[in-house]
Amino acid sequence: MSVRTAGAARAELVADTALALLAERGMRGLTHRAVDEAAGLPQGSTSNLARTRQALLELAVRRHAEREARVLGLEEMPDPRDGLDALADGLALAVHRSLTGHRDLLLARYELALEATRRPGLRAFYDATGARFRDRLTTLVTAMGSTDPARHVLSLVAWADGLMFSCAAGSFSSRVPDLDELRAGLRELLAGMLGRG
Repeated sequence: MSVRTAGAARAELVADTALALLAERGMRGLTHRAVDEAAGLPQGSTSNLARTRQALLELAVRRHAEREARVLGLEEMPDPRDGLDALADGLALAVHRSLTGHRDLLLARYELALEATRRPGLRAFYDATGARFRDRLTTLVTAMGSTDPARHVLSLVAWADGLMFSCAAGSFSSRVPDLDELRAGLRELLAGMLGRG
């Protein structure tokens, strides 16, 4: 294994451990020392990789975006020419995967988002990493014939984020909607936005 590969593997280990700690203990439980202990690394390893708390948070945000991109599979969404039902199916599957197999990633995201409201430097970094998700959705709704893509993407993201928060950490956390329910909700939303009721 090359030094570069070893360094990348260590960065991933530190970032993944930071995300796990955020989901399990919240922001107060994320420290350089806690990451070293949970990852089984020698003391000081996390500090060598990410000297400041800001650097550790940025490492976690970057890794979170990579992992969430794989879970959501936005690049694998159906071709918009396949129609509204196909897009609703693809989006429903992405939301369902997040809720059923990756609740820890959702909880870590909420911790990072809240911390970003208190740290302007992290806010800029957090928003920049999230841009690829918004950009992909903008491309999809534009291709579907949206007359106001920015507004429609905001509505779509708000619907999905609100539902995921409610089911992962909010008042609906005891029950995850099944694929059919998610598909029906997304179809209603997309049909209303795109004028295809």
